[in-house]
Amino acid sequence: MKNFLLFGLLCLGWHATAQEVFTRKDSLQGGMRRERSCFDVQRYDLNLTVNPDEKTIVGSNTISFKVADSTKTIQLDLFANMQIDSIIHQGKSLMYRREFNAVFVDFPESLVPDMAEQSVAVYYSGKPIIAKRAPWDGGFVFSKDGQGKPWIGVAVQGTGASLWYPVKDSQTDEPDRGASIKVAVPNGLMDVSNGRFIGSEDLKNGYTRWDWEVKNPINTYNITVNIADYAHIHDTYKGLDLDYYVLKENEEKAKIHFEEVKPMMDCFQSKFGEYPFKDDGYKLVETPYLGMEHQSAVAYGNNYKKGYRGFDLSMTGVGLTFDYITIHESGHEWFGNSVTSQDIADMWIHEGFTQYSEIVYIECQLGYEKAMTYANGLRKNVANDRPIIGNYGVNNEGSGDMYPKGALLLNTLRHVINNNEKWWKMIYDYSITYRHKIIDTQTVIDFFNRESGMNLTPIFNQYLRTTQIPKIELEIEKGKLNARWVNANEDFDMPLDITCNNQTHRIYPKTVWTTTKLKVKNIADVNVLSDKFFIRK
Repeated sequence: MKNFLLFGLLCLGWHATAQEVFTRKDSLQGGMRRERSCFDVQRYDLNLTVNPDEKTIVGSNTISFKVADSTKTIQLDLFANMQIDSIIHQGKSLMYRREFNAVFVDFPESLVPDMAEQSVAVYYSGKPIIAKRAPWDGGFVFSKDGQGKPWIGVAVQGTGASLWYPVKDSQTDEPDRGASIKVAVPNGLMDVSNGRFIGSEDLKNGYTRWDWEVKNPINTYNITVNIADYAHIHDTYKGLDLDYYVLKENEEKAKIHFEEVKPMMDCFQSKFGEYPFKDDGYKLVETPYLGMEHQSAVAYGNNYKKGYRGFDLSMTGVGLTFDYITIHESGHEWFGNSVTSQDIADMWIHEGFTQYSEIVYIECQLGYEKAMTYANGLRKNVANDRPIIGNYGVNNEGSGDMYPKGALLLNTLRHVINNNEKWWKMIYDYSITYRHKIIDTQTVIDFFNRESGMNLTPIFNQYLRTTQIPKIELEIEKGKLNARWVNANEDFDMPLDITCNNQTHRIYPKTVWTTTKLKVKNIADVNVLSDKFFIRK
C-alpha cells in the first residue's frame, strides 16, 4: 500500500507534472545494470540491534548468492546516510565504493557461474530515515503506545528496502531460500518480523534478540521489523496458523475484530487459490502507521474500524461493511507478495489486482449487486493525471490510479468476457500460474489473451498506458443503431452491453461508426450498461 487516492481527493505526491526528469541516481536504483544482473540472491540473514532511544540500527546482513555471469564487481544498495563499517567475503575485507545509494563491491578475483554459492556480510550502522507520513513516504516510525513504551515500525515500498538494510534493492530478485531476521530490542519489548518465530534470547546486556525465519521468497520491501510490548493472539483456520500481535490495551478488541480474517480466507482461497505462504503462517501486526502488505506479517493500523479509518472510499456505504486494511493488505499476499512485478513501473500488478480483491470479497459476502455498487463508487477516485504504468528502469511508479482504475479495468474485463465461470477460473489460474513468480505487464496481457481466447491487448493498453476513458457515441441511421468509441486509441476495440426494448444486447463498436443489427426508433430507448464497463457515455 502506498500513494493511495484518499476520499476521492488527490493525495500528496500524485500531482501531474509536465515532464519527468530522471537522473543517474534513479537509474542506479531502478535499473538492471550488469553489476546487478550478474548475481542471483539466494538468502538474506539479518542480525540487528535497534536502539529506540537513539533511533539507531547496528548490525549486519549476510547476502548469499549464485553467480549468473562472470564479474569482479556487484552492486548492493544502502542509503547514503547509513554507514558501512565493513564488507567481508571469505574472512577478508572487500574494497567498495559508493555512488548515491549504490554500493559497488569489488572482489580480488573474478566470480564465475560454475563456482559454489558465495556470500558477503555487510556490517553497518546509522540512523535510518524517519518517515514523516508513513506509509506514503518511506522510513521508520518511532512512536509510543498508551503506556508510554516504544512502538516502532517501518514501511519502505517504493522508497526502497535499502533505506534501512544493505540489500540488492530490486524487485527483479527475491531470495530463493527466504531469510532469517534476528532483531535485538530492549528487554520488555518484542520484535515481530516475517515468517515463523524461532525463539528469543536474553543477550545479558539489557537487550533480548527475537529470531524469525522466512522459508519463501520475499520482496525486499516486505522484510520488516515491528517493535512493541505486544500481546500475542493465536488462532487457526483450516490448518493455517493465524497470529495477531497487538498492543496490550487492544487485545480483547482485536480478538473480536480479527474474526473477519476467516471469511476473508474462505473467499480469497476459493477465488485465488491456497494462501501462498502457509509455511510462514499469516500474521496481522498492529503498527503506528496505517498499513502495509509485509509478507506473512501484514501491518495493521486501522484502529479496529470498518472502512478506511472509518471512511468509505467508495462513498456508497458498502465500504463500511469491512475493514479496508485487513482485506486490502491481506489481498496483497496473493497479488504483490506472491505475484510480483519486476519493475515498480508495473505496480498496478500489485495494486489494481488487490483493490479488485476488495470487490471480490464484497461479492463473496454480500453478493454481486453490492460488489458492483462498490466498484462503481471507486470511479470518483480516478484522477486520470498520468498513465498507470510508470517509466521503466528508473524506480518510477505510475499514477495512483493504479488502485481504482486498475480494479475497474479488471471489472471491465470480467464483463467483456461475459462468462462468470470462465472469469473466475482465469483469475484463479492467473494466481496459481504466477505464484511466487516475478512478472511484467506483457506477461499479464499474454495470459488473459490466451485464456480468454480474445485479443484484449487494446483494452489493456487503453486503460494502462493512456489517461483517456473511452466514451461511447450512439446514433440512429435508417432505423438501425450505430455506435463508435471516441476519446480512445485508434485500435481500441471493446464489446459493450446495452438494453433496448427490455432486452440486453451486445454490440461491437470500433473507433469509426459501426452499424449494429438493432432496429431502434428512438435513441432514448437505448440504455448503455456503463456500470459493467468503465466508460463514459
